[in-house]
Amino acid sequence: MSAPTDREQQVLDRIDKARRRRAKVREERVTLAHGSGGKATQTLVEAIFLDAFRNPLLEPLEDAATFTAGETRLALTTDSFVVSPLFFPGGDIGDLAVNGTVNDLAVSGARPLYLTAGFILEEGFGIEDLVRIVHSMRDAAERAGVDVVTGDTKVVQRGKADGCYVNTAGVGVLEHSHALGVATAKPGDAVLVSGPIGEHGVTIMLARGELDIDADLESDTAPLNGLVADLLGAVDGVRAMRDATRGGVATILNEVAKAADVAVVVDENAIPVRDEVRGASELLGIDPMYVACEGRMVVVVDGAQADAALAALRAHPLGEGAAKIGRIVDDPPGLVLLNTAFGGTRIVDLLVGDPLPRIC
Repeated sequence: MSAPTDREQQVLDRIDKARRRRAKVREERVTLAHGSGGKATQTLVEAIFLDAFRNPLLEPLEDAATFTAGETRLALTTDSFVVSPLFFPGGDIGDLAVNGTVNDLAVSGARPLYLTAGFILEEGFGIEDLVRIVHSMRDAAERAGVDVVTGDTKVVQRGKADGCYVNTAGVGVLEHSHALGVATAKPGDAVLVSGPIGEHGVTIMLARGELDIDADLESDTAPLNGLVADLLGAVDGVRAMRDATRGGVATILNEVAKAADVAVVVDENAIPVRDEVRGASELLGIDPMYVACEGRMVVVVDGAQADAALAALRAHPLGEGAAKIGRIVDDPPGLVLLNTAFGGTRIVDLLVGDPLPRIC
């Protein structure tokens, strides 16, 4: 890679300076962008929540906290789901809640065991729809090999909850010695994705019926614990895993670059995107790299073991479309660079704004 020009270096220096500045929420009120998974979300989390609750377990900001109870190593995670519409091609808020929580545990390296389920229901919500959601959660839990063991229900006034919100927490056990985390990425590592990206987010947008776009798409929502177990059993050089939900693959790559103080170089032609997702994204004016998945993960692995990791992923039904999309390099630290299909290079920054609200 050629050295940046003086002007390019000035731009890179300004970006680096801005990123290292102490996070501060400048808005007076919460906006939808604060839930996008991009810059606004990161600022909100770091300036308010991390600042208030700071401790060694929270500090890494991984998908799950890992800790030891007695001689047992555990992982704990929590998530809330506010998707609109509640039912969509390929799934609904129920299996989305189970799969999302299972996946946060799985990518931390844990074997998921137990979940909680909290429901906030709006007055007037249909009992038939509630039964459908609960049965979907039950079936998803059975597929993932976990149990829902406790929960809570609240009902709010009509018009105050958009039908149904679901909150979950999950606990799993760590049965291996892998020290996983985005901060462990090193130059020479490879970056993989487990399959085509962007299917969930685009499916949700089309299911809302606000756009005159017809595409044969379904959400990719699925439990990744079996795929993760196969990967960790096949190679010992996995550095980090993240399921690419809010903010998509681009957000995960930025988190890797920032946490490990490395550069991530991605090849656009190597990123698997279905034609339907690419076409719909072009019409919507969005980049598939920023679109949420609910059954795909990003993997950083020792470059020498990339082929073995790919083979392990592709041997599983949920990883058949796995691909190597990039690599970790030294410079410029903290940035994600995309080698475009047209032969140029551009910076892939964190998402600004929220082009796809309420998708998970």
